[in-house]
Amino acid sequence: MDSDLVKMSPKGQLVVPQDIRDREGFETGDRFVSFPVKGGVLFKKVKIPDVKAEFEKLHAEIGKQFQKQRVTPEDVNEAVRWSRKKSS
Repeated sequence: MDSDLVKMSPKGQLVVPQDIRDREGFETGDRFVSFPVKGGVLFKKVKIPDVKAEFEKLHAEIGKQFQKQRVTPEDVNEAVRWSRKKSS
C-alpha cells in the first residue's frame, strides 16, 4: 500500500490522492463519516439515501399498481373516509 503525504488546508480540508480515489471509486459529493482512532482519524465512505428519488420511485410503483388493480380516485377517497371514521 503506497502512502502519499496529505496536507490540511486552512479550511480543514484534506485531499484524497487521485490513485486512491480511482481505486475506491470516490466521486465528488461522496460523504464520509469520521471516527477518532488512536493516533489519528479513520474515514469511512457512507451512502446517504436520496429520499426524494426513493419517494418518487415508490409513488410511481403505487401508481402502476393502482392502474393494474383499477383503483379509482373515488376508491382512494372512500378508503380515507373509512380510515378517518375508524380512528375517531
